[in-house]
Amino acid sequence: MSAVIDNHAPAHGHDSHDHGDHHGAPHGLMRWVTTTNHKDIGTMYLWFSFIMFLVGGVMALTIRAELFEPGLQIVSPEFFNTMTTYHGLIMVFGAIMPAFVGFANWLIPLMIGAPDMAFPRMNNWSFWLLPPAGILLMSSFLLPGGAAGVGWTMYAPLTSQMGPGMDTTIFAVHLLGMSSIMGSINIITTILNMRAPGMTMMKMPMFVWTWLITAYLLIAVMPVLAGAVTMTLTDRHFGTSFFNAAGGGDPVLYQHIFWFFGHPEVYIIAIPAFGVVSQVIPAFSRKPLFGYASMVYATSSIAILSFIVWAHHMYTVGMPVAGQLYFMYATMLIAVPTGVKVFNWVATMWKGSLTFETPMLFALGFLFLFTLGGFTGLVLSLVPVDVQLQDTYYVVAHFHYVMVAGALFSAFAGVYFWFPKWTGKMYDEKLGKIHFWLTLVFFNMIFFVQHFLGLAGMPRRIPDYNPQFTEFNQISTIGAFGFGLSQLLFLYILLKAIKSGKPAEQKQWDGADTLEWTHLPTPMPYHTFENPPTVK
Repeated sequence: MSAVIDNHAPAHGHDSHDHGDHHGAPHGLMRWVTTTNHKDIGTMYLWFSFIMFLVGGVMALTIRAELFEPGLQIVSPEFFNTMTTYHGLIMVFGAIMPAFVGFANWLIPLMIGAPDMAFPRMNNWSFWLLPPAGILLMSSFLLPGGAAGVGWTMYAPLTSQMGPGMDTTIFAVHLLGMSSIMGSINIITTILNMRAPGMTMMKMPMFVWTWLITAYLLIAVMPVLAGAVTMTLTDRHFGTSFFNAAGGGDPVLYQHIFWFFGHPEVYIIAIPAFGVVSQVIPAFSRKPLFGYASMVYATSSIAILSFIVWAHHMYTVGMPVAGQLYFMYATMLIAVPTGVKVFNWVATMWKGSLTFETPMLFALGFLFLFTLGGFTGLVLSLVPVDVQLQDTYYVVAHFHYVMVAGALFSAFAGVYFWFPKWTGKMYDEKLGKIHFWLTLVFFNMIFFVQHFLGLAGMPRRIPDYNPQFTEFNQISTIGAFGFGLSQLLFLYILLKAIKSGKPAEQKQWDGADTLEWTHLPTPMPYHTFENPPTVK
């Protein structure tokens, strides 16, 4: 999508509200506590997500250190279970989702020519629900009986056997869900009502489209998760038996409710990643995105299909064969719109004048690894295969190829891509490339070998294993520590650029063509688009 911009468009009646002397950014701590500026809030989301990424990463390293060799070395089996539980919860709800909401806050108003988000105060509130939720999650380690070792899926009946750490986890999930729903309402309202004159829906950048679709998914499924954990809470304390077989309930009911949330959740994480990559690849191919309309339709169909495949996580619960067949075919169907997207990204690069700066490297890493993760997902969609591979390391490998390679690589691509625009400083390109190659190599060291562990039958979420699995586990653990240290290099690159980076050019990437690149100065002023541009 390239649009012609009229810089001197009339202000259409809502010229900047008279900010008086508030044209620059306010200073001090209260600026961040009380801010309603979408850029400040986006920045806080991104830093919060990075802190949680490091916390979740330390938990992952604890898991991998324990699995370096057979026998129990470092932590007790109970503590190992809490590590697998909170690593998953923190990475999904604390790291990846807030990172993409941070991108949405920063970029959606800039890309559609809006002065801010539709509900700035609600925007502030939706961020400030996150730190208490993070504190609640971490505080469960300090309670009697310790944190809950139930897996990030929080399956019944395990959940009714845990101590008070389970309750703080449930309340944390409630807060995280409230934050997501408020953020989504804000995003939908902003996109539908605040586009610049002339920016029709089919002229919006792909990133804006992906977030519009994601926000609808969040509003649809977050209440479902809230319902599931609330039913868990009443089972624990108020004598209900939704999931307790002794009282006439059914633990499998929890799985149905959870995965009705859980499968769209995978796409809530993946679809904004598609959006970031759909901005980065055209910019470094110096070509418009190939098949823009088909990308919009493919993304929408992925979102719709994600609602009707939830029970492919449950082939082994005693489902009737007709149910297994239906979920198998429905799951395979998702490969079609996903294939359309991959084809379009490759076609965008075809005969483009490509350059390989750090954002493009991460986007290509995403493309390669996410496609591989998609293939292992197709393998797992087959009932007879999945019955064998259920709950093995093959599933762990598949999940991380989709989540880490999908979400994390695209988030890195996005940070490197927009960082010069946001801050007016340029990061060290050489260090950025080193960060990419280290991340790529160590990522594959961790997770590629786990496919073979799973095929050989190693179950997941266990602190000990047979000696025959030792070598692959050692490769995986060494890779994990390398991967973790590489992310400290990323932190160093950012801090170095903020402190002493060279000034970025007005348009750092000459192929970028969305409003924030073509129409706004570098670095970004505190208030943008006080007069909306006209898109022709």
